[in-house]
Amino acid sequence: MKYSKMVIAAILMVAGLLVGCSQEGAQPTNGSTGYRQVNAQEAKELMDSEEGYVILDVRTDEEYAAGHIPGAILIPHDDITIQAEEIFSDKDQLILVYCRSGNRSRQAAEALVGLGYTNVVDFGGINDWPYEIER
Repeated sequence: MKYSKMVIAAILMVAGLLVGCSQEGAQPTNGSTGYRQVNAQEAKELMDSEEGYVILDVRTDEEYAAGHIPGAILIPHDDITIQAEEIFSDKDQLILVYCRSGNRSRQAAEALVGLGYTNVVDFGGINDWPYEIER
Protein backbone atom coordinates (compact mmCIF):
# COMPACT_ATOMS: atom_id res chain seq x y z
CA MET A 1 0.00 0.00 0.00
CA LYS A 2 2.83 2.39 0.87
CA TYR A 3 4.43 1.76 -2.52
CA SER A 4 1.27 2.69 -4.48
CA LYS A 5 0.93 6.00 -2.59
CA MET A 6 4.51 6.85 -3.56
CA VAL A 7 3.78 6.03 -7.21
CA ILE A 8 0.65 8.18 -7.18
CA ALA A 9 2.56 11.06 -5.56
CA ALA A 10 5.31 10.78 -8.19
CA ILE A 11 2.77 10.76 -11.02
CA LEU A 12 1.04 13.84 -9.62
CA MET A 13 4.38 15.63 -9.26
CA VAL A 14 5.36 14.87 -12.86
CA ALA A 15 1.91 15.96 -14.08
CA GLY A 16 2.31 19.24 -12.21
CA LEU A 17 5.70 19.83 -13.81
CA LEU A 18 4.31 19.11 -17.27
CA VAL A 19 1.45 21.56 -16.77
CA GLY A 20 3.97 24.19 -15.71
CA CYS A 21 5.92 23.64 -18.92
CA SER A 22 2.94 24.23 -21.18
CA GLN A 23 2.82 27.37 -23.31
CA GLU A 24 3.05 29.76 -20.41
CA GLY A 25 2.80 33.35 -21.52
CA ALA A 26 1.32 32.49 -24.93
CA GLN A 27 -1.32 35.05 -25.79
CA PRO A 28 -3.70 33.70 -28.41
CA THR A 29 -5.62 36.37 -30.27
CA ASN A 30 -8.85 34.40 -30.64
CA GLY A 31 -9.65 32.66 -27.38
CA SER A 32 -7.54 29.54 -27.23
CA THR A 33 -7.02 29.15 -30.99
CA GLY A 34 -3.96 31.40 -31.30
CA TYR A 35 -5.10 33.13 -34.49
CA ARG A 36 -7.51 35.94 -35.31
CA GLN A 37 -10.64 35.64 -37.39
CA VAL A 38 -11.71 38.68 -39.36
CA ASN A 39 -14.18 39.37 -42.15
CA ALA A 40 -13.29 40.27 -45.74
CA GLN A 41 -13.46 44.02 -45.10
CA GLU A 42 -11.09 43.79 -42.13
CA ALA A 43 -8.70 41.60 -44.16
CA LYS A 44 -8.74 44.15 -47.00
CA GLU A 45 -7.99 46.93 -44.50
CA LEU A 46 -4.99 44.93 -43.23
CA MET A 47 -3.78 44.44 -46.81
CA ASP A 48 -4.10 48.17 -47.47
CA SER A 49 -2.37 49.25 -44.26
CA GLU A 50 0.25 46.59 -43.50
CA GLU A 51 3.51 45.69 -45.22
CA GLY A 52 5.35 42.40 -45.47
CA TYR A 53 2.25 40.24 -45.19
CA VAL A 54 1.44 37.07 -47.12
CA ILE A 55 -1.94 36.09 -48.51
CA LEU A 56 -2.30 32.33 -48.29
CA ASP A 57 -4.88 30.47 -50.40
CA VAL A 58 -5.43 26.97 -49.02
CA ARG A 59 -7.79 25.66 -51.71
CA THR A 60 -6.97 23.17 -54.47
CA ASP A 61 -4.91 23.91 -57.59
CA GLU A 62 -8.11 23.88 -59.66
CA GLU A 63 -9.91 26.32 -57.36
CA TYR A 64 -6.90 28.64 -57.36
CA ALA A 65 -6.70 28.58 -61.16
CA ALA A 66 -10.40 29.44 -61.42
CA GLY A 67 -9.83 32.67 -59.48
CA HIS A 68 -7.80 33.91 -56.52
CA ILE A 69 -6.93 37.07 -54.65
CA PRO A 70 -4.08 38.90 -56.41
CA GLY A 71 -0.70 38.01 -54.93
CA ALA A 72 -2.00 34.97 -53.04
CA ILE A 73 0.34 32.03 -52.56
CA LEU A 74 -1.24 28.62 -52.96
CA ILE A 75 -0.61 25.86 -50.44
CA PRO A 76 -3.52 23.39 -50.34
CA HIS A 77 -4.65 22.97 -46.73
CA ASP A 78 -3.60 19.29 -46.73
CA ASP A 79 -0.01 20.40 -47.44
CA ILE A 80 0.30 23.18 -44.84
CA THR A 81 2.28 21.18 -42.30
CA ILE A 82 4.63 19.93 -45.04
CA GLN A 83 5.26 23.17 -46.96
CA ALA A 84 4.69 26.13 -44.63
CA GLU A 85 8.10 26.15 -42.95
CA GLU A 86 9.85 25.83 -46.34
CA ILE A 87 7.97 28.86 -47.70
CA PHE A 88 7.45 31.07 -44.62
CA SER A 89 10.67 31.32 -42.64
CA ASP A 90 9.53 34.26 -40.47
CA LYS A 91 7.16 32.83 -37.88
CA ASP A 92 6.07 36.37 -36.86
CA GLN A 93 5.11 37.44 -40.40
CA LEU A 94 1.47 38.40 -40.93
CA ILE A 95 -0.20 35.51 -42.78
CA LEU A 96 -3.71 36.15 -44.09
CA VAL A 97 -5.42 32.81 -44.79
CA TYR A 98 -8.48 32.09 -46.92
CA CYS A 99 -10.21 29.22 -48.73
CA ARG A 100 -13.59 28.86 -50.45
CA SER A 101 -16.02 29.07 -47.54
CA GLY A 102 -13.94 29.28 -44.34
CA ASN A 103 -13.59 25.68 -43.15
CA ARG A 104 -10.20 24.89 -44.68
CA SER A 105 -8.82 28.32 -43.77
CA ARG A 106 -9.71 27.64 -40.13
CA GLN A 107 -7.96 24.27 -40.27
CA ALA A 108 -4.92 25.82 -41.96
CA ALA A 109 -4.77 28.66 -39.40
CA GLU A 110 -4.84 26.11 -36.58
CA ALA A 111 -2.07 24.11 -38.27
CA LEU A 112 0.08 27.24 -38.72
CA VAL A 113 -0.32 28.13 -35.04
CA GLY A 114 0.63 24.55 -34.21
CA LEU A 115 3.83 25.06 -36.22
CA GLY A 116 4.66 28.14 -34.15
CA TYR A 117 3.41 30.97 -36.37
CA THR A 118 2.31 33.90 -34.23
CA ASN A 119 0.58 36.36 -36.58
CA VAL A 120 -2.07 34.32 -38.39
CA VAL A 121 -5.35 35.86 -39.55
CA ASP A 122 -8.16 33.73 -40.97
CA PHE A 123 -10.51 35.75 -43.14
CA GLY A 124 -12.74 32.90 -44.23
CA GLY A 125 -13.74 32.22 -47.80
CA ILE A 126 -13.30 33.79 -51.19
CA ASN A 127 -17.08 33.37 -51.53
CA ASP A 128 -17.38 36.41 -49.22
CA TRP A 129 -14.61 38.43 -50.95
CA PRO A 130 -16.21 41.42 -52.72
CA TYR A 131 -12.90 42.78 -54.02
CA GLU A 132 -10.67 42.03 -56.99
CA ILE A 133 -10.09 38.44 -58.11
CA GLU A 134 -7.39 37.34 -60.52
CA ARG A 135 -7.90 34.49 -63.02
